[in-house]
Amino acid sequence: MSLDLGQCSDGELAALALGGQERAYREFLRRYRDPVYRLVRNTIRDSEEALDVTQESFVSAFAALKRYDRERPFKLWISRIAINKCRDWARRRAVRSFFTRAQPIEDAFDLASDGASPETEAGDRAELGRVSAAIGYLPLKLREALILRAIEGMSQAEAAEALGVTEKTVETRLYRARASLNELLRD
Repeated sequence: MSLDLGQCSDGELAALALGGQERAYREFLRRYRDPVYRLVRNTIRDSEEALDVTQESFVSAFAALKRYDRERPFKLWISRIAINKCRDWARRRAVRSFFTRAQPIEDAFDLASDGASPETEAGDRAELGRVSAAIGYLPLKLREALILRAIEGMSQAEAAEALGVTEKTVETRLYRARASLNELLRD
């Protein structure tokens, strides 16, 4: 009889993966691929690059699985890794841009379209695009806090753990992000 991996906790899956069960890795991917992709896409604002960064996040997580604390949710651990990969990606992009000057600075503010569904009203698309563009203008640290709390639905404690900061820092960043967002949307 085969073990139902869907019923296993994250800690049990980690133990199985470390024990050589390839299916455990696939179960981690099944559970967390979509939330990690959304987090990455919303952070770096590039849908195509988000696929690569998401893959890098899982590769790094699986390579470091021995360091995962099985008492804690895997989602928080992989989210922290994904955020660090987004920061790495942003640094690499900045360095490439500096040296190649292939893209004008104006292009840095262009946002990838998420391609709203056809049945979405034109007004809703315009407002969503406006809010999305405004989020893209937020400083990275504010944007990360906002995405984790408002879009990914993490608690303040979870967001703090994922970002490696205190809950008070998340609260402050979230306050500043919302204030900046209101100001940007007013203009």
